[in-house]
Amino acid sequence: MLIAAIETSCDETSVAVVRDGKILANAVSSQIKLHAQYGGVVPELATREHLRNLLPAAREAFSRAGVAPADLDAVAATQGPGLPPSLMIGFQAGQAFAYALQRPFIGINHHEAHLYSPWIAGGAADFTAFEPNISLIVSGGHTMLVHVAGELSHRVLGATLDDAAGECFDKTAKLMGLPYPGGPELDRLAQLGNPGAFAFPRPMLKDAHDDFSFSGLKTAVRYFLRDHPAVIQTEKGLRDLCASVQAAIVEVLVQKTIRAARRCDVNCVTASGGVTCNSALRRDLAAACRENHLTLRLAEKTLCTDNAAMIAILAERKLLIQSPVTPLTEEIRASWPLG
Repeated sequence: MLIAAIETSCDETSVAVVRDGKILANAVSSQIKLHAQYGGVVPELATREHLRNLLPAAREAFSRAGVAPADLDAVAATQGPGLPPSLMIGFQAGQAFAYALQRPFIGINHHEAHLYSPWIAGGAADFTAFEPNISLIVSGGHTMLVHVAGELSHRVLGATLDDAAGECFDKTAKLMGLPYPGGPELDRLAQLGNPGAFAFPRPMLKDAHDDFSFSGLKTAVRYFLRDHPAVIQTEKGLRDLCASVQAAIVEVLVQKTIRAARRCDVNCVTASGGVTCNSALRRDLAAACRENHLTLRLAEKTLCTDNAAMIAILAERKLLIQSPVTPLTEEIRASWPLG
């Protein structure tokens, strides 16, 4: 089976080609430099860039894959959730592509694609190794824990009630004056800092439920900087502050994930989404899983951020189990709960 997929849910334009679970090409055009001058994603500018970058990304993907559009068996695209104007570019392009080729079209939930991305390794999907798991999906816009009982069978245990973990990383980094995107820069500085230098709250860590909240931590950092402005004037102080903030976020993510895995009696934990690139999260989650005798599967870093390869892989799995295709009359689903 040969599938092409399009992903434009936020600020990255991606087109991928997948054959029988193997990624032949995954072209990604990033807009980081464009949005850096504004300190965040500007939806109107993101939409214009998708229009500009989609055709070149498609040409690159088909060229690298060594296939022609006429060879495709199906077309897929991200249907939601995401920024509505951005979603419309990729989704409607995918519909038009499928219509022109007279091929089946599959609209994919972006979060669901993240959910199964840890089972893709070395450019190929291996669902023969699949086992029930607790999955942590953590990105700039979303933080959630999902119990995955079987392939394409899952339920959300908890989600962010306000700021997502990635948003907290980026906004606290901005408060410190770090360049956009702040999360990776905070992570880089934190690696040389003391995570115990400053005490910050661990929101909802002791609560029995699986929901998250990081707005209070962001506010705590704001007040800390108001009262201790000199801290970020030295390299050591800035590194220690980054490490302390990162430690608070990561501890909440790791402990809630492990607790859910033990309660649901699963032997496997997975993690995906852009924040899964964070070095402390990868390290501490691995250590916690070893301590609790749990298998850990982390999405490859190239598949943690938005990409069309995971969209294509999931679309292929759905076609293989004969899930219904998406009518070409359907529209985007900017708010599309995972479930």
